[in-house]
Amino acid sequence: MKTLRFILGDQLSPKVSALRGADTTTDIILMVEAQAEAISVRHHKKKIAFILASMRAFAETLRGQGFTVDYVRIDDPENTGSFDGELRRAITRHDPQALEMTRASEWRVLEMQRHWAESLDLQVILREDDRFLCDEAQFRAWAAGRKSFVMEYFYREMRRRTGLLMEGEQPVGGKWNFDHENRKPAKPDLFMLPPHRVSPSPITQEVIKLVSSRFVDHFGDLEPFWFATTATEAELARDHFLANHLPRFGETQDAMLEGQAFLNHAVLSLYLNVGLLEPLDLCRRAEAEYKAGRAPLSAVEGFIRQIIGWREYVRGIYWLHAPDYSGLNHLDAKRPLPPLYWTGQTKMACMAAAIGQTKREAYAHHIQRLMVTGNFAMLAGLNPHEVHEWYLSVYADAFEWVEVPNTIGMALYADGGIMASKPYAASGAYIHKMSDYCQSCAYDPAVKAGPRACPFNPLYWDFIGRNEDKLGGNPRMGPVYATWRKMGPSRRQEIKADALRVLEAMNHGGL
Repeated sequence: MKTLRFILGDQLSPKVSALRGADTTTDIILMVEAQAEAISVRHHKKKIAFILASMRAFAETLRGQGFTVDYVRIDDPENTGSFDGELRRAITRHDPQALEMTRASEWRVLEMQRHWAESLDLQVILREDDRFLCDEAQFRAWAAGRKSFVMEYFYREMRRRTGLLMEGEQPVGGKWNFDHENRKPAKPDLFMLPPHRVSPSPITQEVIKLVSSRFVDHFGDLEPFWFATTATEAELARDHFLANHLPRFGETQDAMLEGQAFLNHAVLSLYLNVGLLEPLDLCRRAEAEYKAGRAPLSAVEGFIRQIIGWREYVRGIYWLHAPDYSGLNHLDAKRPLPPLYWTGQTKMACMAAAIGQTKREAYAHHIQRLMVTGNFAMLAGLNPHEVHEWYLSVYADAFEWVEVPNTIGMALYADGGIMASKPYAASGAYIHKMSDYCQSCAYDPAVKAGPRACPFNPLYWDFIGRNEDKLGGNPRMGPVYATWRKMGPSRRQEIKADALRVLEAMNHGGL
């Protein structure tokens, strides 16, 4: 039976379920570069180039294995620009008896797949994406009956299920979590290596040329382009991280340094998210580094927790609450996203660093996303959906299943506490503690009021004050609100005036 196997741009693994049992003599593999997907938001140029180059390289790999690949390029004059149009054209070309697909990672595309299953006059097989370690049904079973979805408890279940860092039923080292040994401020290190960099192949060079002309108005720098675009290259990036960065990953994972975009972070999530690396294999290799004595338990546990804990957890949350999750706005935040999120032009050193780096690299690490750009967006009351679309646009590893919970739930508390037991709100003191940004900043984190005050300071207390009706009863916010309620009317008025001044400056490019 001739089967058309439709592979999406984040399913670039030979083990993806839609390829299972594929027959090189009868089956056709369909891959489509769709303009509608590239412009669904203003994706970073480097992100578009990474996905298209990786798709083209994967298609060549499949051809090398003897498969017939029907690959539709974005600049093909006959390309309709959409998945639906190209699938229907391919069915007309090939007249298959069956269509086989792996479930899409985004609700919108999954709905397309479900529509095809109902409307097309051929057998449609929609398989689970078993590259993940916890499927939707398993996560729903874990979540059933719980009043709150605490990631730590889910993570422990995943440790038991995978056997990673386990001695029988007990965690290695006697504890599940070694975070108290991590989260240290970092000091400048002249010998800190960058992530593994790859010289663009001819395929990638062709894509770079295409993106530079076709998506000229999109955000971000396209070059230098150094991302891996094949499994072999991604594996070299993986091995570089394990050998050079994993040993110090834990202690510096929350630190931020001026001019150090990567520190000891892996920069592997983009490869995991498109299928060039496998999550369980990566975790087992990290575990092997601990067992060989080359990396401390605190670092390895923290790294594994991000993959089998956090990564799987946010995907479960996404599917548990899709499709409405991205529209949640518990704190009724309505301010438009200001231009500085696109330009990076601000006197705030931390925001300028995080956004400037994002523009250059299509990357920022999780603390820059959560506690700088995300924290500022929440404190300033920016519209959650606009902030969500910004995060989805600007990062190479941002796919909706992982980005929406991290933005709507963690960064903005727009879900009202589905993911986090309290908002991740912080004043300038946190950024001063965890970074060296404040040393070169026009504002002072020690100043609480007036034009020299770090903008995070008045925005923090203004956020606390204006959300008292929704957050005042939160037990974890008790000490904060006790302080707020002791403030006199004059101090509260000063905070409100300073916050308004900051917001006005933000809106008019003077912050």
